[in-house]
Amino acid sequence: MSATNRRVAVRAVRPQVDGGRYPAKRSVGELIDVEADVFADSHDAVLATVCWRPKGARRWSEAPMEHLGNDRHRGVFTLDEPGRYEYRVTGWIDRFGTWQRDTLTKLEAGVATGVDLAIGAELLDDHRAKGDDRAEVARIRDQLVDERLELPARAEPALSDAATELVARIDPRPHATASDRFELRVDRARARYSTWYELFPRSASPDPDRHGTLDDVIARLPYVADLGFDVLYLPPIHPIGRSHRKGRNNSVVAEPDDLGSPWAIGGQEGGHEAIHPDLGTIDDLRRLVAACGEHGLELALDIAFQCSPDHPWVTEHPEWFRARPDGTIQYAENPPKKYQDIYPLDFETADPEGLWNALKGVFERWIDEGVRIFRVDNPHTKAFPFWEWCLDELTRDHPDLIFLSESFTRPAVMEELARIGFNQSYTYFAWRDEKWELERYYAELFLTDKVDFLRPNSWPNTPDILTEYLQRHGRPGFVQKLLLAATLTANYGIYGPTFELMEHVARPGAEEYLDNEKYQQRTWDLDAPHSLAELIARVNAIRHEHPALQQDRSFALHEVDNDALLAYSKRDPVTGDTVLCVVNVDPAWKQGGFTWLDLEALGFEEEDEDPRFEVYDALGDARYVWQGRRNYVELDPHVTPGHIFVVRDLSQLSDPSTREVPV
Repeated sequence: MSATNRRVAVRAVRPQVDGGRYPAKRSVGELIDVEADVFADSHDAVLATVCWRPKGARRWSEAPMEHLGNDRHRGVFTLDEPGRYEYRVTGWIDRFGTWQRDTLTKLEAGVATGVDLAIGAELLDDHRAKGDDRAEVARIRDQLVDERLELPARAEPALSDAATELVARIDPRPHATASDRFELRVDRARARYSTWYELFPRSASPDPDRHGTLDDVIARLPYVADLGFDVLYLPPIHPIGRSHRKGRNNSVVAEPDDLGSPWAIGGQEGGHEAIHPDLGTIDDLRRLVAACGEHGLELALDIAFQCSPDHPWVTEHPEWFRARPDGTIQYAENPPKKYQDIYPLDFETADPEGLWNALKGVFERWIDEGVRIFRVDNPHTKAFPFWEWCLDELTRDHPDLIFLSESFTRPAVMEELARIGFNQSYTYFAWRDEKWELERYYAELFLTDKVDFLRPNSWPNTPDILTEYLQRHGRPGFVQKLLLAATLTANYGIYGPTFELMEHVARPGAEEYLDNEKYQQRTWDLDAPHSLAELIARVNAIRHEHPALQQDRSFALHEVDNDALLAYSKRDPVTGDTVLCVVNVDPAWKQGGFTWLDLEALGFEEEDEDPRFEVYDALGDARYVWQGRRNYVELDPHVTPGHIFVVRDLSQLSDPSTREVPV
C-alpha cells in the first residue's frame, strides 16, 4: 500500500530506444543528458535526480536535475569506462522548497506569520543531517523560531540558495517515485569520433610487378598518419577462392594471373581465420597491429560472412549453405547480377548453433590478435537475431570493440542494425548532393530520436561506390564532398588513394571504378602534384583540434538565402568550442548569400539579439567580424567550396588588434 502515498509522476524519460527494448548509446567522456517530465498533483514543488550504475551493480550514483519549465527536468553526468549501465529518474515532493516559495510570497505580501516560520522549522526537524550539515540545519531552524527577530530576519537564512542546496542534499525523500530502468551502452571515445582510411594491401607494393604485403602496409603507415587518420581499414585479408573467380573489371572469365575479389573468401589455404599467403603471416599481422599503435592508428579488419566455393566450410559444413534442386549450392544473386564466386550462408540452416558459434569464432580469432575495430560487410543479409546475440556476447567480454555496419539498404533495416548493437553505420551521404537533401537527411539523423542509437559514418567513396557526382565534377566536387563528410559527422572515412588522387573514371554503366582494386592490383603515385593529400591533412587537423567536430549531438542548421549554400554548426557542451560551416554545394559556380544564424546554437544568450563576434576560417586562415544573425558569405568552388569557421566571442580575444573587419 505504500505506493498509494506516491504523488509524483515520472514520464517521458529520454533517452530511451523503443521504450527501453534497446540500449541508448553514449561514449566515454561524453555528457550524458537525461530528461524527464516530473510532476505532482496540486501545487507542490518537486525535485528529481538522475541515477545510474553499472549493470548488475547494487549502488546507484546520482546527479540533481534542473527544472527546465513546464515540468520538464534535465540531469547530466559522464562516465569514464566503457560498458553497460542502467539509469532511472527519481522524483519526490519538495516540501521545504514548496514552503520556501510560499513563505517568500507571503513575506513580500506582508501576510506572513510566526506559524508560517514554525512550519519551516518542523520541516527541518524531519531531515537527518550529519556533521557540518547538522550544525547548519540547527542554526537555520533556531533562527526561524527566534521571536526576538523580525519575521524577515528570522526567515532570511532559510530562504537562501545555500539552504535550498543543503536541504535538497539531505532530503529524506519520503514517498519518492522512480521511473523504469533504462539501459545505456557506453562505448569508448573512438566509437563517437573516428577518421577512417581504407586501402588494399595488395596495392601497397611500390613495385607493380610484386603483390603487396602487410609489410608494405606498415611502410605506408607514416603516409596515412600524416594525413590525420586514426583508423586504417583493410578489405578482407583472407585466401581468395579460385572457382568462378572474377577477372578484371568484374569479368566473369578470369585470366590465369587475375587475383580475384578479396570478398570471395576461402581457398585451400584456409577460410576466415587464415591470412592470404601473398600478404604475409600471422606474425606480420601482429607487427602491423603494433606498428599502427606506434603511429597513432588502429587497425580495422573487414568481416564478410560469405564463402567462395573453395572455402573449407563448403565441404565440412554443407548444411550451412542452401542447396538448389539440382544439388548445387545457391550462389549469391542480386538480380539480374550473379556472383558465382560467392556462396551466401543460410541462416535457416538446420544447425544454427554450429553456424552462429563459428561466425562468432571468426571475430574472436582476430580479437585475440589485438584487433578491436571491425567493418562488417553487408550485415543486412544476415539474420538480425544472430547479430543481436553475437555482438552482445562479444562486447560483454570486450566492451572496447567497435563494429561499423556497411549496410546500404532500406532505412528501417539500417536503423535496426544500429539498435541491435552496431556502433557506427555507413550512410546515404554519397548520394546526397543538393542542399535540401543534406538538410533533410542530417536533421533526421541528429534532430530526432535516431541520434540516441545510430552513429553515422560518412564516406564520399568506397570500392563499390563512385557516384556520378564525383565522376562529373572534378576537383571542386571532391573537395566539397571531403568538407561535408569531415564536418557533418564526427565519424567519416575515405577509400584511398583513389580519393585523394581524384580517380573518377567509372566502369561503363556503373557507379564503380574502372580497373577496380576489388579485382586487380593497382600502383599509386602518392606524390602526384594534383593530390588532395595536403588539404585532407589540414581538414583532419581541424577536426582533431576542435571538440565541436568530435560529436554530433549539438548539430544545428542555419538559414542562408541561397539554395546552393548550406550552413550548419556544432558546439561542444564541455568546452564551448563552436564551429560553423558554410559550404557551396554548387560545384560549378560562385555563390553568395546572407545568413540568418541561430545565435543560441552558437552559444549566445537568448536575450543577446545582435552580438558582435569573430569567425575564424580555420581552412583559409582568415578572420572576420560578424554581427547578429545576418552576414554575407561568398564561395567560389574553384578556390574553396567551404568555410570552417571557429566562432569566438570578441570579449574573450586576447589581441583585438589582429581582427580583420571586411568592407
